[in-house]
Amino acid sequence: MPEATKEQILDALRQIQDPDLHQDIVTLGFVTQHAICDGLVKVTINLTTPACPVKDQMREQAEKLLRALPGVKTVNVEMTAVAKAPVQRQIAPDIQHIVAISSGKGGVGKSTVSVNLACALAKTGAKVGLVDCDVYGPDVPMMMGLSGDVQQFAGKLLPKERHGVRTMSIGYLLAEEKPVMWRGPMVHKLIEQFLSDVFWGPLDYLLVDMPPGTGDAQISLAQIVPLSGAVLVTTPQNVSTFDVGKAIGMFKQVNVELLGLVENMAGFAIEGRVEGARAGTKVRLDAGGTPIELATDANGRFATVVDVFGKGGAERLAARHGCPVLGQVPLNPLVRIGGDAGDPIVVTEPDSLVARRFQEIAGRLVQRIAIKSHQALPILQ
Repeated sequence: MPEATKEQILDALRQIQDPDLHQDIVTLGFVTQHAICDGLVKVTINLTTPACPVKDQMREQAEKLLRALPGVKTVNVEMTAVAKAPVQRQIAPDIQHIVAISSGKGGVGKSTVSVNLACALAKTGAKVGLVDCDVYGPDVPMMMGLSGDVQQFAGKLLPKERHGVRTMSIGYLLAEEKPVMWRGPMVHKLIEQFLSDVFWGPLDYLLVDMPPGTGDAQISLAQIVPLSGAVLVTTPQNVSTFDVGKAIGMFKQVNVELLGLVENMAGFAIEGRVEGARAGTKVRLDAGGTPIELATDANGRFATVVDVFGKGGAERLAARHGCPVLGQVPLNPLVRIGGDAGDPIVVTEPDSLVARRFQEIAGRLVQRIAIKSHQALPILQ
C-alpha cells in the first residue's frame, strides 16, 4: 500500500473546523508541522490559547482522520498553543492579552472572580498574571495567601507568585493597616508602574482587578495600554445591574471591547457527596422548609442552586447592551473560606459546582479573546 502524502495529511486536517472562528485549522495556520515516514505521521497543531476548551476533541478528531489515511501505522498529534497579542504594545510588550475585571459598584465579589479566573486559567497551562489596581481596597494579597516585601531584579519589581499566578498589588508595598489616600494622578502613575516597572516576564493573560465605579483607574488603564477587553461583574439585583450598565457605557466611551458579564452570587449552591453511592441515587434535602430531591452523579456528588437574590439580571443587562453572559457563580461558604485563607476554591475544591462554574467562565473568556485577536482592537486616542 502506498504511503500517504503530506498533501493528503493536510486535506484530512482541513475537515477540522475551529468552532469559534468557523474556518478549518489548516486555513487558519494552526498546523505548524506535518510529516510522514515509514507509516509514522507526526503533526503539530498550534492553537490560539492554552486554555482552549476543545483542545482534546481536536486532538481526537485529528488522530482519527490521520489513522484512516493509506499506509498510516502510528499517529502522533502534538497540541501546542501561543496566545497572540492583537496589537504590539510599547508598555508590557511580553504580555499577550490584558483584560480588565471591573464592576459599577462595590460588594459584588469582583476580586473573588478575578482571583479564581486567574487560577483557573493557570491550571490550563497558561502563563497568567494578576495585578491588583484596587488601590483603596487591595484584597488580592489575602485571597492569594501572599504577603511580605517585594523583591527587585534589574531595577524592576518582582511579582509574587502562588497557585501558578504572578501577582502585584499596592498591598505588598504599604503597611497592612495604612490607608491609601490618593488623588487621580497618583492612581494613574501607579497603574503605569505596575505595567512597566514590574518584571512580569512572558504572559498569555494579565487580569487587572479594578476598583469599583467608573473613575480614574478605569480611564487611566485604557489610556496607558490597549486592552484585549473588559469583563464586568454583577449580581442579580437591579441595584447592581443598574450600576454595571453605567460601567459598560464608560468602557464603550473609551473604546474598550466588552468581553462579557459574570453574574456573581447567582443563587445559593447546595452540594455534597455520598460516599459509595451509585449514579442516580436519590438524595432528599430540606432547603428552608422546601423539600428538594437530587440525584447523584457517577462520583456520588449532588448539586443544585437555590435562587435567593432573584434571577435574570445579567441576562437582561446583556440583552440590553448586546454582550454575552460568560456565566453565573452561586454563593458557597467554601468561596469565602478559601478567600480568607489564600486558597481559591478552584484550587482547593476543583470538582465543586462553583469551581466548575469558574472554569467554564475562564474557557468562555479565552474563546472570546481568541475571536477578538483576529480583529484589530481599537486604541484610545
